[in-house]
Amino acid sequence: MGHREDLLEGAKRCLLAKGFARTTARDIVKESGTNLASIGYHYGSKDALLAEAYLALVGELSEAFDGEEGDAGAAPGSVERFEQVWSNIIGTMRVPGSMWHLSIEIVAMGDQLPAVRDHLARQQRDAERALVALFMGVPEEEVSDKTLDTLGRFYTTLMTGLIAQWNFDPERAPDAEVLTEGLRQVIEAATRK
Repeated sequence: MGHREDLLEGAKRCLLAKGFARTTARDIVKESGTNLASIGYHYGSKDALLAEAYLALVGELSEAFDGEEGDAGAAPGSVERFEQVWSNIIGTMRVPGSMWHLSIEIVAMGDQLPAVRDHLARQQRDAERALVALFMGVPEEEVSDKTLDTLGRFYTTLMTGLIAQWNFDPERAPDAEVLTEGLRQVIEAATRK
């Protein structure tokens, strides 16, 4: 690996151990075996590096959203698929030391981490596109902007709420069955004549 990759791997380890606010450039350098100048050269700033490291962690974790090979048996867009995917996502929140607490830190400290928040906000549309593609069973490039502005934001709102609930009160946080039953009740009430 080169310095760029070493920095990214070191920053990921620092984020998991210390979070955004407590990770220093020196921590990253020590963890990565690089030097301070390489952070600026490869990423522009410590905050930009931390934002990239966070996105890399989410990317690694999102592979679990699909579940095991052949686990996508439910029809794309179906209520069963909704439950299946949320079950996989919630499974990543149940893991001890889950990295989702970093998301809460960004929300809580957004004003103090503006470079991180702004970098991640620019990536939000890609995350929405990936979620819609996963639930609807279509390639990401086929997800329209209109769908992103509605369904993408819907899934992102659910994800953000679940992250908050699983971090603050995991005993009462909904599992996929409860979330799906809530959706069924909303659909039933909305379609009653």
